[in-house]
Amino acid sequence: MLKLSNLNVCYGAIHAIHDVSLEVKDGEIVSLIGANGAGKTTILRSITGLHQAKSGSVEYNGQDLLKTLPSRIVTLGVAHVPEGRHVFPTMTVEENLEMGAYMGKDRERIKESIKEIFQRFPRLEERKKQLAGTLSGGEQQMLAVGRALMSRPGILLMDEPSMGLSPILIREIFDIIKEVHKQGITVLLVEQNAKMALSIADRAYVLETGRIVMTGTGRELLNNADVKKAYLGA
Repeated sequence: MLKLSNLNVCYGAIHAIHDVSLEVKDGEIVSLIGANGAGKTTILRSITGLHQAKSGSVEYNGQDLLKTLPSRIVTLGVAHVPEGRHVFPTMTVEENLEMGAYMGKDRERIKESIKEIFQRFPRLEERKKQLAGTLSGGEQQMLAVGRALMSRPGILLMDEPSMGLSPILIREIFDIIKEVHKQGITVLLVEQNAKMALSIADRAYVLETGRIVMTGTGRELLNNADVKKAYLGA
């Protein structure tokens, strides 16, 4: 479904991503783990056209995303839940969800999508007229996921969904990821909480200073001595 080949990304003179190749097959949860500053967010931003790659290719269902506008990438079925959530704080929960369907023209379909999001996240329905900036961190993360799902994506890119959340809310967010996956959405998950990320992953990649240094199933990497030492505190 999603294939990166020899991707290189620079920030000015800084070569941030070095020849990264990875793939996400239809129906998988694939986790990308690594330390702060390894380049995980840069990879997601390159996939969705928010940062221009220097070279390489990014294909989604055979279409070259590096030559595609970000707005068009959304309509192809790629949705991005950004690091830090980035909800629209002065807009209501309902208005934030409507923004997730800004490319849609069918008002009835948008209403149906909002109804589905509220069924999935009853807490958001309870707060639908509340300003997003007044929600808790966990509720804002639910809203960010719901907003992304409004575009009815084939693949969901999630960037550090557990950041800043309590252990109880982290478990809740990961339950949401598993539920979204069960409903047929493929997931590429970037996450510093390596243990949680690997525990739900079909496959995973380890990124260090802009390079893929290891890959395997989630279980294989959970049990790998080097991964345990570097990322699992063991």
